[in-house]
Amino acid sequence: MKEFIDQMKQTIRLSEVPRRIVSLVPSQTELLFYLGLGDRVVGITKFCIHPDEWYRSKTRVGGTKDVDFEKVKALKPDLIIGNKEENQKENIESLMQIAPIWMSDIFTLEDSLVMMQSLGDVLDVQQEADLLIRQIQTKFNEISIYSKLNQKENLSVLYLIWRNPYLAAGKDTFIDDVLHRIGYHNFITESRYPEIQFSIEKAPDLIFLSSEPYPFKSIHIQELQDKYPTANIQLVDGEMFCWYGSRLHLAPDYFKTLTNSF
Repeated sequence: MKEFIDQMKQTIRLSEVPRRIVSLVPSQTELLFYLGLGDRVVGITKFCIHPDEWYRSKTRVGGTKDVDFEKVKALKPDLIIGNKEENQKENIESLMQIAPIWMSDIFTLEDSLVMMQSLGDVLDVQQEADLLIRQIQTKFNEISIYSKLNQKENLSVLYLIWRNPYLAAGKDTFIDDVLHRIGYHNFITESRYPEIQFSIEKAPDLIFLSSEPYPFKSIHIQELQDKYPTANIQLVDGEMFCWYGSRLHLAPDYFKTLTNSF
């Protein structure tokens, strides 16, 4: 019997390396694919759209916040992988009756790298996880230097995740940490995801309209431009800013392209 500690400081006891895994978080599902665990992942959520081949072929066990207990039970998993913010506490407590659950709790890039290293240990793919971590660290170091050389750092950004009401990514979020690491200053000073009270007295330099969870489109740009006429408004790929799995090794190149667009 081996013991592991997850990111919620819970002890997970496993008698052997997990061979039947259910993943309840899209970014972590994609990470498991990247680590080469194709045959060992038996269940995912309806929001686990990457990779497409898994979305089409793996059993879907509901959403991240409304997991189907019976579907998970039927899969006979020996490990369930979740996340504190993305999954409902009540769901997780019920699923503990089925199998051990490893939970992530992520606010920063460093948290995500610790998650990858920890899952590498739990799933016996340490070498693959370590290589991915080094690639991500190198890429983020490069984008930090790039931003400074191109004098894009410290521009203030209002990062919107929802409409009606408008909600933004504030402090104590993974998005805030990413913005900081690539050289931007978060326009929002409140924690988590506050509702926006628009004021003409102070405006952000940039407004990023995320593709998720609300699917902002070009038609939404003008209504924000009316509220902040001087702001440069961009549609952005939300997966690059908030998916904290293997997609992080692609994100810095995307950020570089985004920076060149304004």
